[in-house]
Amino acid sequence: MNRTEILSVLEERGAVMRGHFRLSSGRHSDLFAQKFRVLEHPGLAQSFGQHLAEMFDEPYDSVASPAIGALVLGFCTALAAHKRFVFAERVDDQMVFRRGFSFEPKERVLVVEDVVTTGGSAREVVDLIRSQGAEAIGVGVLIDRKDAARADIGVPLKALVSLPSESWESDECPLCQRGEPLTDPGSRRAAAG
Repeated sequence: MNRTEILSVLEERGAVMRGHFRLSSGRHSDLFAQKFRVLEHPGLAQSFGQHLAEMFDEPYDSVASPAIGALVLGFCTALAAHKRFVFAERVDDQMVFRRGFSFEPKERVLVVEDVVTTGGSAREVVDLIRSQGAEAIGVGVLIDRKDAARADIGVPLKALVSLPSESWESDECPLCQRGEPLTDPGSRRAAAG
């Protein structure tokens, strides 16, 4: 599949939604990517993982993803690349590796994320990898929102699809100012509730 075909699949399956949404970062946006509308189909998840595995010319030894959203995609990428897969989990609002996951010094790791807006979770995983003496070689992502709010992740980012969008702090949100109903479809707060 090329980028146009991937975007078409995302739209046909309802993975790209338009409206007024609270993102996992807490920011508001007029676009939300409900990636599980496509990742619930193993064949599509496998295809996306294959494409991500092939996007990076630089060799890597392992694949790491932040839980929960990127687990399926990260696993499928590792499967396609015949690499080990590990994941980081949020504990007390901080990303950590648990379950005995660790890296060897100088191990080369590809980070796989589902959707990137601010890049906060991806950056946390990159920093965790580096804290263990391993090297994060890049971030592969299903959907890059190309949001101006994104901070530097510190490694190259490559996406299967780019959906330029805007996000706002809640007190600056023009959708709130117009009184448009807010939807909170994200998993981070839902899991904590």
